[in-house]
Amino acid sequence: MYVQVPPLEIESRSLAVIDAEVKEPRPFAGDEWIVARRMIHTTADFDLLGHIRFHPEAIKSGVEALLAGADIVTDTRMALSGIPVRRLEPLRCKVRCLIDEPAVAKRARSEGVTRAWAAVDEVMAHGGADIFVIGNAPTALYRLLNWMERGARPPRLIVGMPVGFVNAAESKELLMAQDAIPYISIAGRKGGSSLAASVVNALLKLVRKN
Repeated sequence: MYVQVPPLEIESRSLAVIDAEVKEPRPFAGDEWIVARRMIHTTADFDLLGHIRFHPEAIKSGVEALLAGADIVTDTRMALSGIPVRRLEPLRCKVRCLIDEPAVAKRARSEGVTRAWAAVDEVMAHGGADIFVIGNAPTALYRLLNWMERGARPPRLIVGMPVGFVNAAESKELLMAQDAIPYISIAGRKGGSSLAASVVNALLKLVRKN
């Protein structure tokens, strides 16, 4: 039976349901649980709990980057729209997506690569970013890791969650095979822009706790 719930209670009730359904001992604790729980809240997919992966320094590095006024780059407009500017402005953080930039489209056409790949090249050619949020394009994650192998300035955090059937799982395996750059990722095919954005929102809530 449908029950009317006051708007301000919907989120807290949802999180309470997740807490109740994921019994102790949970697969994640402390701040990692806060982030993982937000991911479940976004997708209603409890199966994710078996696939979420945290680099040991991911939470600390992500929170510190936000507190320092992080430059955040997303691979899609959808991920960009999922990170509210009102939460970033008090921290002097900025979020941007270059996928629709004319220079990116031109680079993609001339080099025969995806716009997501070309967008990473454009960002890295101009100094990189503090946090990369990749929820859709395996080519973006793969290209970013290429830059890291070549000695480029690493980001403080990679939220690497490209979704799909072609190179999505493989690109995330490459991310999780390295330990130099903190990451939050999902093993396998699952992912998505809304999921990647939810991680940043969870980190922003952790910032407000500190």
